[in-house]
Amino acid sequence: MAIRSFATSLLAAAYFAIVQHVASVTPAAAAPSPDTASFLHCLAVHLPPRAVYTNASRSLYTLALESSIRNLLFVTPATPTPIAIVAARSASHVQSAVRCGVRHGVSVRPRSGGHDYEGLSYRALRAAGRPFAVVDLALLRAVSVDVWNETAWVGSGATLGELYYAIANHTARLGFPGGLGPTVGVGGHLSGGGFGLLLRKHGLAADHVVDAVIVDAMGRLLDRAAMGEDLFWAIRGGGGGSFGVVLSWKLRLVRVPPVVTVFTIHRPRNQSATALLTRWQHVAPALPRDVFLRVVLQNQDAQFESLYLGACAGLVATMARSFPELGMKAQDCIEMTWIQAVLYFAFYGTGKPMEQLLDRGTKPDRYFKAKSDYVTEPMASHVWERTWSWLLRDGAGLLILDPYGGRMRSVAPSATPFPHRRELYNLQYYGYWFENGTEAKEKHVGWIRGLHREMEPYVSKNPRGAYVNYRDLDLGVNDDDGHGGVTSYGKARVWGETYFKANFERLAAVKAKVDPHDFFRHEQSIPPLVSTLRNL
Repeated sequence: MAIRSFATSLLAAAYFAIVQHVASVTPAAAAPSPDTASFLHCLAVHLPPRAVYTNASRSLYTLALESSIRNLLFVTPATPTPIAIVAARSASHVQSAVRCGVRHGVSVRPRSGGHDYEGLSYRALRAAGRPFAVVDLALLRAVSVDVWNETAWVGSGATLGELYYAIANHTARLGFPGGLGPTVGVGGHLSGGGFGLLLRKHGLAADHVVDAVIVDAMGRLLDRAAMGEDLFWAIRGGGGGSFGVVLSWKLRLVRVPPVVTVFTIHRPRNQSATALLTRWQHVAPALPRDVFLRVVLQNQDAQFESLYLGACAGLVATMARSFPELGMKAQDCIEMTWIQAVLYFAFYGTGKPMEQLLDRGTKPDRYFKAKSDYVTEPMASHVWERTWSWLLRDGAGLLILDPYGGRMRSVAPSATPFPHRRELYNLQYYGYWFENGTEAKEKHVGWIRGLHREMEPYVSKNPRGAYVNYRDLDLGVNDDDGHGGVTSYGKARVWGETYFKANFERLAAVKAKVDPHDFFRHEQSIPPLVSTLRNL
C-alpha cells in the first residue's frame, strides 16, 4: 500500500465516523463524573461486539488483557484492571472509544506493545481510582515502506521487530534507529523518544518521525498539519498516554552500509574490568559516530558489545587507536548485514532467521523492576569497585551502560521533549526473577533501590535524570481522586522534571491546550498547566 493511501484511508475513516456518530457521541463541555454503565452501553452501541471485551466474558477478557503484558508483577488478581478493553481494528473504533469515554467520564489508556515498565497502559495503582478502559492497538500494525522516498508509515501496534522486518524485506540499504527489543511496540517506543544501537550516528527514533495520525480528546483524527507543531513536538518523546492515541507514524528511514561489524568481548573483574569501565566512560561517548560500544555488567563480568557501520578492518583500527586497553582483535569481529545485526543483538547470536522478528512473544515469563540514571561526569574507579560488590549480593540483577555523544550532542535538548542529549551515558538498573512471592520481590526490588541510592552522588543532579521509557513509579505519582479532578501540576513536577527537565513545563502547557480536562491520564501522565497557554 502506498504511504499516501495509508494515511488518506485513516482520515477518510475519521470523517465517516464523525458524521455517523457526532449526534450521539459528542463530548461534554467539561469532565463528567464517571458512569461506567453508560460508558459500556455506549461502546456496545458504537462498536462491534468482537472489538470489546469486558468482565461479562471473563475468559476472553483475560486473554485480551494478558496478550501484551510483559511483567508477571502485573498478572495478579489484586491488580486493578480496566473496565473494558477495546481491540481496535480501525481508526473509527478508537474514535468511538474516546468519545464514549469523554462523554461518560471514563478515561482511555492506549496500549501498543505492553513493554511499559510499570504497566501503566493497562493497570492502575488503586482499585478505588478513576475507572479507565484500554484501547489496544495491536491490530493496527500495518507497515508500508516507500524505498524511493526512504520513508515508512507504521501503525502504533506494530512491534520494532515487525518494522525492521518490513524494511529489510524491501531493501538492504535502509534501516531505522530504534531499540533492541523486537517485541517492543512502536507506539510506546516513539512516544518516549526511543534509542538503540544507531543513536550515536542518527539520534533518537523520535527524531525521525515526520508525520503522525492521532485521535485527540475530542475524538478527532489529526495529522501533523491539523494537530499543529506544539502537539507534534509533544508526542515525539513526551511519554505515552498523555495527549491522545497515536494510530500511526510516518518515519524517515536511514541509510545503512552493506556490511556492518559486531563484537561481544567479556572482561571479568579479575582481568582489569574496573580499569576498562573507568576508561570506557571517556572513550565511548567520544568515538566516531559509526561506532556504538555499550557495556552490560552482571555477576563479576563486563560484557562489551559493539556495532560498527563498516567492515572489520575499520573497527579494529578505531579500537586500536581509541581503546587499546580493551584488547580487541580481528578475530573478535563478525561481519554481517544491518538486519543480521538486529537479530544478533535481539537474540544473542548469529544464524537466526529474519522471520523471528515477527514473533510478538507469549505470556510473560519473569518478574522485573528497573530504574535509570544519566551520568554527566565519569565515575572514579573506586565507585566501580563498590558496584562489583553489589553485583555479588543475593537478588542482584544487571547494569546496562549505553553511551551517547555523536549525533546526540548536535541536537538541542529542547528540540523534542527528550532532554538528556548532552549526557555521557544512560545507566539502567534491571532486576528480574522467576520465583513468586513477596519475599522474592522484596529481595530483588530492594537490590535495585539500594544500588540506585548508592549511585546518587555520582549521577546527574538538579534534577537527577531518568528515561521516561524506563518508567519508575518510585519517582512519584499523580493525584487521583477517582472523580475526574485534574492532575496537580505541582505534584507531577516531582517526577516530571526528572524525565523531562525544563521541557516538562512546555509539555504541561501543550496538555492544557489539547486536553484541558485531563481525559488522557495515568499515574505519570502529563498534567495540564493552563496558566502557560499564553506562552505557546
